[in-house]
Amino acid sequence: MKVAGFTEAGPPGVLRVLEIEDPHPGPGQVRIKVRAAGVQPYDAAVRAGWEPPGADLRWPRVPGNEFAGVVDEVGEGVTEVRVNDEVLGFTQLRAYAEYVVVPQDQVTAKPEDMPWTVAGGFTAGAQTAHIALEVLKVTKGDTILIHAAAGSVGTAAVQLATLQGARVIGTASETNQVYVRSLGATPVVYGDGLLERVKQAAPEGVDAVLDGAGGAALEVSLRLVEDRSRILTLVEHEKAAGLGVRVSKSGRSAERLAELAALYAKGDLRFHVRKTYPLSQAADAHREIETGHGRGKVVIEFAS
Repeated sequence: MKVAGFTEAGPPGVLRVLEIEDPHPGPGQVRIKVRAAGVQPYDAAVRAGWEPPGADLRWPRVPGNEFAGVVDEVGEGVTEVRVNDEVLGFTQLRAYAEYVVVPQDQVTAKPEDMPWTVAGGFTAGAQTAHIALEVLKVTKGDTILIHAAAGSVGTAAVQLATLQGARVIGTASETNQVYVRSLGATPVVYGDGLLERVKQAAPEGVDAVLDGAGGAALEVSLRLVEDRSRILTLVEHEKAAGLGVRVSKSGRSAERLAELAALYAKGDLRFHVRKTYPLSQAADAHREIETGHGRGKVVIEFAS
């Protein structure tokens, strides 16, 4: 099968199309013919040399931890998934590939009206946002500040927090202010003067912060929220413990993903794909996400 992988860590250009042996499912596993795979900073970190604990780190390394496609093989003992089921799911690595093998409890049914490109990039952003709001204990009546509100995690988090009855302030670039407002947040431009703009937007104060930007955004957050257990950063992992702020916990599951997919199917959760690339341009997809800007998700799309 064809994959986008690398034989040595480095910049985006190390990613290239390779041919490796087809995988096949073992007991309790399923094989998916991939139609789309999301691209995210996690993947770029792997390509640059980070080795996720517990991951399958054989060479060549193939990034990608979210995907959507059609089940085409099932292993012994699989009862929840059948051949020809359309699914979306998650893994640690190896999703930039024509086929991916995962345990059956890492996939859930794709909503009929969900496009393949949305399905391929939905898992990480939606689940990360859902888990973060859970850690922050966001409830009805809270005011939450979400940094990088136009990104894939931010897009989901704004909508999920609003569904829970929270008021949302979302930071984004000037060009994404209308988009963030359309999601249900009060938009605020990031950059110099951010603290004063947030205070003006939330004169009664901020109860919690989901930081998807880091740097100055996190520094502002520390001045807005006294209880640091209600600040969670998705970016500044090395600083979090010293500052007393939270980081996201593990918690991805087929059940959580099914709940979020159901919200999409009902029209309660929108998900924006900003650009798609073919497998042969995976390096360009990585260059795109490493700009640190942009609305919604970047996705690798496979030919049907």
